[in-house]
Amino acid sequence: MPTSVMDKVWAYFDAVGPVTGVAWPVAYREQEEQRLARLRAMGVRAFPSLVYPHKPGMAEWLNTWATDFARAARAAGHDDVVHTATLFPEDGVADYVARALDDGARLVKVHLQVGAFDPREPLLDDVWGRLAEQAVPVVVHCGSGPEPGTFTGPVPMGEVLSRHPQLVAVVAHMGMPEYGEFLELARRYPRVHLDTTMAFTDFSERHSPFPRPLLPALRELQDRIVLGTDFPNTPYPYAHQLEALARLGLGDDWLRAVLHDNGARLLRL
Repeated sequence: MPTSVMDKVWAYFDAVGPVTGVAWPVAYREQEEQRLARLRAMGVRAFPSLVYPHKPGMAEWLNTWATDFARAARAAGHDDVVHTATLFPEDGVADYVARALDDGARLVKVHLQVGAFDPREPLLDDVWGRLAEQAVPVVVHCGSGPEPGTFTGPVPMGEVLSRHPQLVAVVAHMGMPEYGEFLELARRYPRVHLDTTMAFTDFSERHSPFPRPLLPALRELQDRIVLGTDFPNTPYPYAHQLEALARLGLGDDWLRAVLHDNGARLLRL
């Protein structure tokens, strides 16, 4: 994220502990260059800048930043930064999303909780249609964790999918805490994926445990579960997310698909 936005995100996590009683120490509170170097040292092959607005007039600026961020990485000889974009239901959204895609964006991030908007807004209908037609993955925070929003939960995004069944929606956090409902959406729509961000970790299991009877569904949907981490903002080391996935006991083929193959396919690496 842009430094000014990241600083505000970190301030939010600093403040949330005393309010909720759940401490959230940001594990990688480092400068941007340090964070990039850390990802590369850990062997991460590709990573996106997942930016998202919380008010009108912000998304286009974030898209410009994301374009510059990806171009700067390429200019420095790195091809691991995935060019991303975001959106907000406002006049001009179809135009600036189209420009971002033309500029090379390969992934879109939408945060219904932070943005507090309805994904069924008519202003977004053509945008969802374009993203579905071009098979651009859209990482959507639409689950109700850590706190419910007016438009979180499976119903609003489910209605978008009913209109655009070819949309490559990647449900962030496995849809936490509505795991079962979002797994059902993935069964219904063959392009829906779920990412593992924070799911199965000790931190999340204390508050939103994944129901063990649903483990067979993870195996069934092996080709549509993809690694997500929320680096650098997790309250635990990066390796713990991988440990949490390994201890599910779903096997090497499942891990290989989640940690590499599915992401590589989605991002056309």
